[in-house]
Amino acid sequence: MILWLVFGSVFGVWNVFQSSGVDFRLIAMGALAPLVLDAPFGAQSYCHTLLSAVLVLFAAMLFNVGRGRRLRRRRALSFSIGWFAGLVLSGAWAHKEVFWWPLFGTERPEAPLLPPIGLLLVLEALGAIAAWWCWRTFGLADRARRDDLVRRGRLVAVTEDA
Repeated sequence: MILWLVFGSVFGVWNVFQSSGVDFRLIAMGALAPLVLDAPFGAQSYCHTLLSAVLVLFAAMLFNVGRGRRLRRRRALSFSIGWFAGLVLSGAWAHKEVFWWPLFGTERPEAPLLPPIGLLLVLEALGAIAAWWCWRTFGLADRARRDDLVRRGRLVAVTEDA
């Protein structure tokens, strides 16, 4: 589920926003956050709810109000966008009691944390394909480009800076 969430979210966010201003390190971390935080429950639970994603987005906006905080705001928004991407890619939306919690009751929501093994293998294979796409599209064979990703979270398509 790791490759699927990390590279699926990077692939999706890049293709939606087409922006090198997004911090893709935080997109990946945000996509993994619901999985990691719900792992102690052994199921999709509170962090796979739409409410949790909205609260993360609200906190990102609330704590970054004012001038001179553009970098912090961009980073906080990148994390929350990644969180939303993680919910989409994990299929949390397919379990209404989890996704829409607490609208269908206030008890702890629960759905399988991981898909069945066959589907998990397919998703990881798709994640590996997305990783290969990222490697090629962003020219990550070049050390300078990898360093830029590690240091600043930036990804720029090879054709854009040629």
